[in-house]
Order: sequence, then structure tokens, then C-alpha cells
Amino acid sequence: MKNMQINRIATVTLNPSLDYIVTVKDFQLGETNRTSGELLLPGGKGMNVSMVLKNLGFESTAFGFAAGFTGQELARRLTQMGIRNELIALEEGLTRINVKLQSVEGTEINGQGPVISEEKLEEMMGRLGTLTAGDVVFFSGSVPASLSKGTYRRMMESLQEGVMTVVDATGDLLMQTLPLHPFLIKPNHRELSEIFGVTFTDRTSVIPYAKKLQEMGARNVLVSMAGKGAVLLAENGSVYEAPVPAGQLVNGVGAGDSMVAGFMAGWLARQDYEHAFYMGLAAGSASAFSERLASGEEIAALYQSITGAKGI
Repeated sequence: MKNMQINRIATVTLNPSLDYIVTVKDFQLGETNRTSGELLLPGGKGMNVSMVLKNLGFESTAFGFAAGFTGQELARRLTQMGIRNELIALEEGLTRINVKLQSVEGTEINGQGPVISEEKLEEMMGRLGTLTAGDVVFFSGSVPASLSKGTYRRMMESLQEGVMTVVDATGDLLMQTLPLHPFLIKPNHRELSEIFGVTFTDRTSVIPYAKKLQEMGARNVLVSMAGKGAVLLAENGSVYEAPVPAGQLVNGVGAGDSMVAGFMAGWLARQDYEHAFYMGLAAGSASAFSERLASGEEIAALYQSITGAKGI
């Protein structure tokens, strides 16, 4: 897939990580266990978005913070993977290591991350301030405890007019951005349930509540529903919904980030919501069906199986 227009794309991960992904056969609590498989990868939702975008032919700059030797290794691995990055160095603390025990129902132990000062946050906002109309910035994931729940809204307020924003966050982090009209938000059905106190049983049941988020300011609302598929309420009034395509779940880590990346890659390529929706569904599912984030070839193959169309 090639970008049909000139856009700069930035991803923001305020609490990036090194993800230590391990497989342990016959894990025993309270005993010494040995791994049967290991991976060490750049982590954090925005980092995942940058990696999937690159696999789809879109270059982006990964913004974040790096602390200590783990931060240096994060930057090294991103560069090695061909991901352009601007990680602001912190003088204290360590970039967190997240341990993901892949073989025990997706069990994870996530680190806290370093303290981010007001000065360093201002430095990042200054760099994002160079983005101009038509550029895209993704705000993804949690923020460290040292930052407020209004951080994403504050960062969005500092952007130049016309910069397209994508917010993939939970709770107040997400809700406070809605008056600023993000181009895309992507709650999953559990997050939507927490916002409205409603349990969703099928795709149709989420539509009225996704509509409420549009009424609060979101332009496009993409709701991922794990094994039940996904729903899109588009800004033009269209509603798209589809089940998850056939395949075997291998690793759910990064599937939601892949969906966001796939949707925006599809939109930037054609400015067509149906295409963008199915690109998002294909990318999210392809990552879920793979041990690592999906390749462009895997996404294209799944897109073809879903839509019957050749090529993306």
C-alpha cells in the first residue's frame, strides 16, 4: 500500500517499554519455570502503530521518552527495525520492561515507567507543534502516574489547526479529548462498557453508545469487539459492522493497535470509510493470528479473504 498524499505521521507513546514475551510450557505457580521461547521487542501502543504502519508502507516518527539503559535499547531496536524515532532522554529512572507470559492466558506484568517532568512534556509538545494541517498524530495507551488524565487533551490543544488526531486510550484520558473532535477513537467493547455501564452482547448493541461518543465530539468511532468483530460509525453517517474473520488466535497483544494503524492506512490511501474499516479489521485480525505484529503480506491476504478484493 502506498500513501497517495503527502502526510507526516507521528505516534505518541508516553510510557513506552521493552516487551519481554516468554512462553513457558506447563507453568507452575511458586516453582522455578524455564522458558521455551523468548522475544524482546519495542513495546507500547504507539510503537506498535508505527511498526504496523511501516509494514503497510507508511513511514512515521515514533515520539516518546527513554530512560536508562532500557531506554537506550528501545531506541536501538526501533532504529534497527527502520522506525524513525524521537525519544526524549530522561535523566532519571528506567524505561519499563513489561513481561508478557504468552502461554498462560495472556498474563502480563507491566512496569510503572519513569517520572516525566513538566519541562520534558513541554519539549515533546514543542516537537509535535511542527506538524501542520493534513498531518496525523496518534495518541495511544496509558500515561505514567506523573502525568494527569488531561495530558492528551492538553497535547491536542497545542497542535496546529488541521492536524488529524487519533486517540486510543481509556477512561478520562479518552473522554477529555472528545470536545476537540479527534478524527478517530477506538474503544473496545469493554472500555465502552466501563464508560456507559452497559454490557454489550453483540455488534448491534454497541451502535447507540458509539453514536453517543460521536455526539460528544468524536468524528469516527471504531469499536473492536475481540472475537465478535468490529463496528464503525463514520463521520458521514455510514455504519459498518463485520464479524472477525476465520483464523486461530495466537497472540492478542497489539491487535487493537494494528486495527488503528490499518484503519488509518486505509483512510490515507483512499479516503474511503468502507476500505478503511476492512483494512482495520484485517490488520487487527492478522496480528491476532500471528506471533508478532502482522506483516503487510499477512494483512493483504486477510483483506482479500474478507472482501474478495485483490490488493490493498
